[in-house]
Amino acid sequence: MTNPQVMRTELDSLGEVEVPRDAYYGAHTARALTNFQITTTSIGDYSGFVDALAVVKQASATANTELDLLDKEVGAAIVVACEKIRSGQHHDQFVVDAIQGGAGTSTNMNANEVIANVALEMLGRRRGDYATIHPIDHVNLCQSTNDVYPTAVKLALDRYLGALLESMARLEDSLSRKAAEFSDILKVGRTQLQDAVPMTLGQEFGAFAVMIGEDRERVEETRALLRELNLGGTAIGTALNTPPDYAKAVVVELQRITGIRSLVTAPDLVEATQDTGVFVHTSGILKRVAIKLSKICNDLRLLSSGPRTGFGEIELPPRQAGSSIMPGKVNPVIPEVVNQIAFDVIGKDITVSFAAEAGQLQLNAFEPVIAKSLFDSAIRLTAGCRTLADNCIDGIVANRVNLDRHFASSIALTTALVPEIGYTAAASIAKQALESGRGVMELALESGLVSQGKLDQLLNPARVAGLEVSQSR
Repeated sequence: MTNPQVMRTELDSLGEVEVPRDAYYGAHTARALTNFQITTTSIGDYSGFVDALAVVKQASATANTELDLLDKEVGAAIVVACEKIRSGQHHDQFVVDAIQGGAGTSTNMNANEVIANVALEMLGRRRGDYATIHPIDHVNLCQSTNDVYPTAVKLALDRYLGALLESMARLEDSLSRKAAEFSDILKVGRTQLQDAVPMTLGQEFGAFAVMIGEDRERVEETRALLRELNLGGTAIGTALNTPPDYAKAVVVELQRITGIRSLVTAPDLVEATQDTGVFVHTSGILKRVAIKLSKICNDLRLLSSGPRTGFGEIELPPRQAGSSIMPGKVNPVIPEVVNQIAFDVIGKDITVSFAAEAGQLQLNAFEPVIAKSLFDSAIRLTAGCRTLADNCIDGIVANRVNLDRHFASSIALTTALVPEIGYTAAASIAKQALESGRGVMELALESGLVSQGKLDQLLNPARVAGLEVSQSR
């Protein structure tokens, strides 16, 4: 039986609810705790999201005070309560499950109740004394879950994508430095896992760096798309129960608090309230980053395979023992964990796609699972990029012995002879090399079709790797 000494009784539209006496949340949150025991992840686990909710509530309180809709003392108390939350306080009170029914209403009410009770305490009132500061009448004034929730999700994503961009820049820099370090090392390029034509190891790593750089640009473009908000549209975008100047005033406050001057009110709030297209786009960009990262990690595992019976062209830094039964085995654990992050992000993109498609009429009820999926993807990709740079790329060493051996023995060199001796003759030499096991250069000289001087010219490292062409552009 519940001990009445440690509980307080609150009322909502369904009746009385028992709430822990020391909790800053209230009746709506308490019901959600019972209804939505779905995951082990609460909204409080996403500090960026909690901060974004507090930012929205702070901007709204300031705008409402300026418009004379909210008592100045009440408005000031709400603002300070939001600032406390943004400083990291009371995040443990944001307890509702990240996945919930109600299109985010439980999240919005959790924020309203915590902010109201923190503000009440500052005024010397007891928690739950909502006659003074009410979660809905005051903290949620001129708002609806349907404009607060997606606005907070967008602000949180802007923050999480900012962290991802920093992590991607770190990885790009690491790859670029390896490209410069390996710029003079010749190797055989491969297509369809077969020998193709010569290149440098630096070119291989340089391509990785460009891949990450291109996706950094796409992520930055996505942040710009997230800055169009439906705040002020209330329930379905018609701005019911708000004065004409509210939407403009609250966005001005958001700009001031966040420092993001490009935040704007959507031109059509009805469309903006029901359309989750920007979240689908964001998910697609995160999936693109994941796929690129996974491809790079696949290549790193191939190039380092062996170490004696595989490619063995690069050596990854040993991070931990690789087997409980095979002595001396070391696995490519960092690329492997980044691969798994990518698989997870790709799966979450499917979740976002289904949830976005399932929206009906003037609202999408499934934004909580969209938000959780996007937050998780951005956070994990951020960690993945950084661990790949710090614990793998920075420590990669070229195995010059294996690279030289592969280069010298590869029939890929015959492609470089084509301009001098023609395709048919080069193909014949390639066939002989395969059948005899002898080197291409040896057979080319023996054929009498090319001199040693010409052969040296044709197989000049700068020429075979296309560096002469690149430098002339």
